Amino acid sequence: MHFVSTSVALVGFVAVQAYAAPTNLQERSVTTLSASDLSSLAPFTQFARAAYCDTGELATWSCGDACRANPDFQPTLVGGDDNAVQDFFVGFSPSQNSIIVAHEGTDPTQLLSDLTDINILMDPLDSGLFPGVSSSVLVHSGFANEHAITAPVILKEVKRLMSVKNTNKVVVIGHSLGGALAELDALFFTLNLPSSTSISAVTYGTPRVGNPAFASLFDAKVPNFKRINNEQDLIPIVPGRFLGFSHPHGEIHILSPGNAVACSGDDDATDSQCTISSVPNVFSGNILNHLGPYQGINIGTIFCT
Repeated sequence: MHFVSTSVALVGFVAVQAYAAPTNLQERSVTTLSASDLSSLAPFTQFARAAYCDTGELATWSCGDACRANPDFQPTLVGGDDNAVQDFFVGFSPSQNSIIVAHEGTDPTQLLSDLTDINILMDPLDSGLFPGVSSSVLVHSGFANEHAITAPVILKEVKRLMSVKNTNKVVVIGHSLGGALAELDALFFTLNLPSSTSISAVTYGTPRVGNPAFASLFDAKVPNFKRINNEQDLIPIVPGRFLGFSHPHGEIHILSPGNAVACSGDDDATDSQCTISSVPNVFSGNILNHLGPYQGINIGTIFCT
C-alpha cells in the first residue's frame, strides 16, 4: 500500500489545511469526460502500473498484464533500485509514436523512499537542470533531489531516441511519487529539448510538487498535462496548501467507475466535484483509492502480475 506511512506522518500538518486561506489561482470550470476520453487514458495507466514491476521484467517487457497492454513498446533504458532511486524506464511506443518515460511511485516498505516523501521543505530548482527559472519558483526538496539523480541519464536517452526514431513526441508518466517525478520531468524537458518537441504528461494520485510560482510556470510551459485523481484519494491534497504548496492545472477527477470530470484551473476549492473540495482533509479521504481502480486498472507493486 503506497504512501500510507507518509500520510500518517503528514496528518498533523494537512488536517488544518481545510482552514487555510486559498491561494489566488485560476477559477475552475468542470466538464464531464466522455467514455472515449476515459478509455484513451488506459495505455498510459498501464505504463504507470508497469513502472512498479521488477527492472528485469521491464528490460524484457515481460511484466505481465501491464506490459501486455502495450505490446509494441520497446524499452531502451531501465534503472533504479526500488529504494534510494525509484525505478524508471524509457522507450519507444510505435502505436503512440512517442518516447515514453515512466517513474515508479512510493513503496513504504523501503525507508529511503518514505524519507523522500516526508521531506516537505521547499527549495529553488537547480539552475543546472532548469536553466532560466526564477529563484521564486520553489519545489518539494525531496522530490527535486530524487529527480536530479536520474534526470541527466534520462535526458540523454530521450535525445538519442528522438534522433533514432525520428519523433518529437515525449510522454512522461507516473503514479504517486512517480507522478511528482514525471511532473518535474515534463518541465525539465521543456527547458532542455528543442522547442519543437511535443511534451505531454499523465500522472496519477500525484502529491503537490511546488509553490504557486511553480504551478504558474508549469501551466505556461506544459499545457498538455493530465493529473488523474481517484475518488477520495487523499494523496493529491498533500503537502498542504498552508505549507505553501499548490497544484498546477490539468486535474481529472474520477468520481466513480465510468464517471469523471475535468477540472480546469489550478488548486482552488470552488467546485464540489474536484478533489480539493471533495477531499478537504486527510480524515475525509481513503488511502485505498490511491491504488485505484483507475477505470478498472489498479496501480502498485502488488498489481505487477
